Amino acid sequence: MSFTSIPILDLALAQDPATKPGFLSELRHALMEVGFLYLKNVGISDEFFKQVIKEGKAFFDIPTEEKLKIEMKNAPSFLGYSRLSAEVTAGAIDNREQIDISTEHPLPGPDAPRYYNLLAPNQWPSPDVLPNFRPVFTEYMKRMGEISIAFTSLIAEAIELPSDAFNKYFDADQQHKLKIVKYPDVGVLGAAGKGGNQGVGPHKDSMLSSYLLQASHHRGLQVQNMRGDWIDCPPIDGTLVVAIGQGLEALTQGVCASTTHRVLSPPAGAGARFSIPFFQGVSGDADFDDLENVGVGQVAEHVKEQRRRVLERNGGRLDDVEFTFRKGGAARTLGEATLRNRVKSHPDVGERWYPDILASIREEQAGSKQGGGAGQGAVGLPAASAKPVEAH
Repeated sequence: MSFTSIPILDLALAQDPATKPGFLSELRHALMEVGFLYLKNVGISDEFFKQVIKEGKAFFDIPTEEKLKIEMKNAPSFLGYSRLSAEVTAGAIDNREQIDISTEHPLPGPDAPRYYNLLAPNQWPSPDVLPNFRPVFTEYMKRMGEISIAFTSLIAEAIELPSDAFNKYFDADQQHKLKIVKYPDVGVLGAAGKGGNQGVGPHKDSMLSSYLLQASHHRGLQVQNMRGDWIDCPPIDGTLVVAIGQGLEALTQGVCASTTHRVLSPPAGAGARFSIPFFQGVSGDADFDDLENVGVGQVAEHVKEQRRRVLERNGGRLDDVEFTFRKGGAARTLGEATLRNRVKSHPDVGERWYPDILASIREEQAGSKQGGGAGQGAVGLPAASAKPVEAH
């Protein structure tokens, strides 16, 4: 029977040689059976989490003109503020307002690959209106980057790979990304609620893993099990919600499960839901030929057999979301694929900075509708019609 709840793992158990084997066993179960987990005792104090939440919520209270000064479409990096209903998932409008920030990089040089535009300085809100915002989130991204890469080594161990199996996919100055998101309730949305109660439509995260800090008491995040049932993933104090990305599934030959999830807008009168997802980055220079032919090394056959038994026991998997890690499409590298996905998610930015890519995407979408087909799968995995995105 497919999962009906999300497992809770205690990261502190991984630090003790006596309890680490049990932790790795629990992690392996979560990776193969669910693709989602709660993680507690990650090494960040409750006080700092509260500070992160306070600063994140405060962003949405600053004047609109201050937000528009750092609007995403101002720059080709897809970093900055997005107005309500500015993003699209699975062909429908997402009812959320957000700001995207990332590990800071200087502007790329004129001869750099085009996808290097994603590596750029952030558009920060003015310190005159939010004096603590930049230092708090700079520190939070730094600490979460360290936590995510350390946890990835535990993932490798859990499926019997060397602990450094994924290290070659991280740059020395790896870019990680973060969103601060506000989901207004359905009553407040009113006529602006173009997507009904869709906070974010069904999708899978790309890359390797993401770490969600649920910043308010609201339910809304739901995870789809192999039977197609939507399982609530409610806030639990002192935890981060970890989602396994498509890249990790591809690089482990399908052993780690990337699971479809969605966010429902809060019901009328419930107030806004806030969330702060952190997305572990991977080198944009990673080539799909290398990903397919080399990957992280051969996963042991008995480990792959365990995953096959999980699939057989649950009647297979639902494959309704396209994989970012795919060979044979318009992109040769992960950076190129990521850039195309960002254009697809934010067509207003695409129209200003990448009109040729946006036109190509629209041609592909028109052809897909006419032909009724789906794209080529990722590294031995099938694909379908909906785009992968990054949101919780």
